[in-house]
Amino acid sequence: MQAYYAYELSNNPIPEIMADIFRELGEEKEEIDFARKLLLTTVEHESEIDALIKSKAVHWEFHRIALIDKLLLRIGICELKYFHDIPPKVTINEAIEVAKRFSTEKSGQFINGILDSVLNDLKKDGSLEKTGRGLLNASERKKTPRP
Repeated sequence: MQAYYAYELSNNPIPEIMADIFRELGEEKEEIDFARKLLLTTVEHESEIDALIKSKAVHWEFHRIALIDKLLLRIGICELKYFHDIPPKVTINEAIEVAKRFSTEKSGQFINGILDSVLNDLKKDGSLEKTGRGLLNASERKKTPRP
């Protein structure tokens, strides 16, 4: 989140921002790798993700959504769509908690509503692909023999 925020405000190259921000994490290679992948994937799919946000925030002008909320929504939607091993509840709960701590009083409710709506759409159209940690896809459940 911190690296994405710095990128949005500065428009400096992502590798430069990541080097500065991730230096503070020290030797936490797994965390750094995850954060790097999440940031790059979110930025790569930003226009598609923004279109989803706009379709769900019909009573909000996109440019007036608080920056932290917008970034959290982008990250959350990216996790829902492209990070198949992260449970949707974890994604949504983490976004809400960060919003409560760093954004406006009603940001948690706003983010919960948008992410929940996107999640429901992904389930309905069959594009939610969650595997691992007990999140096997329905097609994989059928193939997996029960003990």
